[in-house]
Amino acid sequence: MSLIRVIDKISDWSGRIVCWLILPLVGSLTYEVFARYIFGAPTEWAYDVSYMLYGSSFMLGAGYALYRGAHIRTDMLYEKWSPQRQGAIDAACYLFLFFPAMLFLLWMGGQEAWHSWDIGERSDQSPWRPILYPFKAVIPMTALMLLMQGVSEFFKSMYAVRTGRLYAKREVIEI
Repeated sequence: MSLIRVIDKISDWSGRIVCWLILPLVGSLTYEVFARYIFGAPTEWAYDVSYMLYGSSFMLGAGYALYRGAHIRTDMLYEKWSPQRQGAIDAACYLFLFFPAMLFLLWMGGQEAWHSWDIGERSDQSPWRPILYPFKAVIPMTALMLLMQGVSEFFKSMYAVRTGRLYAKREVIEI
């Protein structure tokens, strides 16, 4: 239980920090709109900054989204099952699907990020040619955050299997 609380606290803390990436994203896009349409002087850097900030906030927020139960799930059958059955299905899915996929993402993303840092990779998409290696390092960082939160979710599902109660009631988000 203490491991679950520690991991959940880290995921909550990291998600609250990552959400601040939205401010420079909005600021850079606002500046670009003013520069382009009011002053007739578009920037070279706005496109690169926007996709890097948006991509980073999306990726780095994935662990927080898993913690908050915000990932998509098909609930038409799941919500009718007992907590023990939900826990057993979740545990099996984490063990056989989630963890292998995240380990693969960590391994391959880590290799790509390492190579990018090693060669000092720059973007060829704009004349500004920003560095890409910090952006590519987001992929293995995301995999680590998801793996960490996945461990917490796996233990929560095992708790449900053992006790017949959910560890914590998730807020239901319906669209």
